[in-house]
Amino acid sequence: MTSASVTWVDGMQFVASGESGHAVVLDSTAEGGAGTASRPMEVMLMGILGCTAMDVISILKKKRQPVQEFKVFATTERAEEHPRRFLKVHLEYVVAGEVDPVALARAVQLSEEKYCSAIATLRSPVELSSSYRVEEGVASVA
Repeated sequence: MTSASVTWVDGMQFVASGESGHAVVLDSTAEGGAGTASRPMEVMLMGILGCTAMDVISILKKKRQPVQEFKVFATTERAEEHPRRFLKVHLEYVVAGEVDPVALARAVQLSEEKYCSAIATLRSPVELSSSYRVEEGVASVA
């Protein structure tokens, strides 16, 4: 099981942290936000990019491909109406070096179809549940 939390700072700014102990600042430009950090949907997209990038670079290293540079770009289409979810996500993998295009294609395929849990989560429905409580004073970390 993986866990994470967000803590409100001010306005629409939050600090998110997970099991690794690292933190990410989130903000918005809407409804009192100052736009001081990435928006949640951007962070979700970054997570998808990071997940598949780590898979692909790992596979290419195992195949002893001479990667000099590697980037993954994403473009999306979002719904106009709330909840403004992603309707389309396009990933573009760009590699510099004398990399075999067949090895790259296979690494991308393996990541997108087998290994990347972020992509798999986008493709399948997720069971979502929630609970809530009101505490006196400062909210405790659960």
